Amino acid sequence: MPSSGPSGPKTGAPVTYKDAGVDIDAGNALVKAIKPFVRATRRPGADADIGGFGGLFDLKAAGFSDPILVAANDGVGTKLKIAIETGQHRTIGIDLVAMCVNDLIVQGAEPLFFLDYFACSKLDNEVATSVIEGISVGCQLAGCALIGGETAEMPGMYSGGDYDLAGFSVGAAERGELLPRTDIAAGDVLIGLASSGVHSNGYSLVRRLVENAGLAWDTDAPFQPGTTLAAALLEPTRIYVKPLLAAIRASAGIKALAHITGGGLLENIPRVLPDGINAQIDLATFKAPPVFGWLQQQAGLDTTEMTRTFNCGIGMVVVVDKAAAPDILATLNDAGEAACIIGELVAGDGAPSVTLSGDLGIV
Repeated sequence: MPSSGPSGPKTGAPVTYKDAGVDIDAGNALVKAIKPFVRATRRPGADADIGGFGGLFDLKAAGFSDPILVAANDGVGTKLKIAIETGQHRTIGIDLVAMCVNDLIVQGAEPLFFLDYFACSKLDNEVATSVIEGISVGCQLAGCALIGGETAEMPGMYSGGDYDLAGFSVGAAERGELLPRTDIAAGDVLIGLASSGVHSNGYSLVRRLVENAGLAWDTDAPFQPGTTLAAALLEPTRIYVKPLLAAIRASAGIKALAHITGGGLLENIPRVLPDGINAQIDLATFKAPPVFGWLQQQAGLDTTEMTRTFNCGIGMVVVVDKAAAPDILATLNDAGEAACIIGELVAGDGAPSVTLSGDLGIV
């Protein structure tokens, strides 16, 4: 008589996909709920609804004649844990977009479209809708279209209310207009654009310092009275795309851009400089937001370690021809940026580096 062991036929009620933890109906309901947010990001080149097997974009309709495509993908790191632990999900989607599109504009590319990936244990439509609403806001700030994404329920991979995010964006620039340019030289000026706070890097250290200080997320931020610690640390990453596109199109003086992410000023600026060129930055030319003073005090970090861990108040650096600097400064400030000259380029030996002078202006 055949054995009826573990591999034999099963009897009783059927086991559905939903029984295993994946709810197809919930996924369909989410797609329906987010359609208004997707429509709000429409732009020339992208006007289709979501729901197909792939997102479409028409480069000709977007006004390009001989484009080079530039792609970027990123996440928001452990900043996501603060959103999950506090139930404040909306702005984390702005961060997700910012981390991708700010990397595209650094190449001189206009962001065209964005796709997201949302993975969780069990789909909570209220949470997912809030996250995607933030992604929609970020896309509108960047002028790009949200043309698709993926929502994955994966019980066993994630637990409880945990979820993860990834973003992917594509931009374009006309052939010959990509950055950095090849004529970067000693004497060029560095313009810094103010950050909105910690942005989306260094949060493993931030969270450790909060834990060490014994602070709850709903207490007043010690560096920002009247605002909870969670709200202050969830301030979304600034999206620099539209002001920088305006400046690039208004002046031929912009030679390079550096997005100040992980590695801070010390490690991101050299990424766009040629060998034989170094950057000199005067820290006294700008004020770091109070959050950085608190982080430095809690961590006991010196200036060098602070400026290679956090943006310290400068979220983007613009390398410009010295003669064009006043006009570019005016264009950026008129567009709503807090821009100032923070240093210059000098001749060096070998691989590019950054030298700091002055004190970090903690306020």
